[in-house]
Amino acid sequence: MKNVVLIIISLLFSNLVSAQKYSSKTGKVTIEASIPMFEDVFAQDDNNIVVLNADTGEMASVSVVKNFKFKVKLMEEHFNESYAETAKYPKTTFKGKVLNFDKTKLSESPQKFTLQGVLNFHGVDRNISSTATISAKDGKIFMKGNFIAKSADFKVTIPKMVMKKVAENVNVEYHYTLIKQ
Repeated sequence: MKNVVLIIISLLFSNLVSAQKYSSKTGKVTIEASIPMFEDVFAQDDNNIVVLNADTGEMASVSVVKNFKFKVKLMEEHFNESYAETAKYPKTTFKGKVLNFDKTKLSESPQKFTLQGVLNFHGVDRNISSTATISAKDGKIFMKGNFIAKSADFKVTIPKMVMKKVAENVNVEYHYTLIKQ
């Protein structure tokens, strides 16, 4: 599966042979849909694959949905079987661009950029915009940010029995340490 993901990302940037590419296979993405007074609905994937073209700001990432780990195993099982339907939709992808990105202007001081693109989850494409904080140090690029995704926008149905325990708006956070390839 990881080989398929790597091939997909490689193809996304195959036309950019001379581009400065930065990547990571250990990007961290978290999802959180907790409601106060109820059990935390939080999961983390530490194996998100991301590639950034430092010449153009184009970016792509892929997560294997089953890589999201929950504190409660039963919650993880329900997420994979009933909500994300990972047997049918095994991965989530993002393809977009960091607007006005200029690698030469990066420093250790974090700067804010707008990240725009298309997130595919549960077989549904949605435009996403996020404020990303980006810095550079020791030849690495550091990027972090977050955005809100609504379950209904991705055709994820939350059963009435748990509707009051799971937020409709899911907070998605990403943290990347990108290394030049």
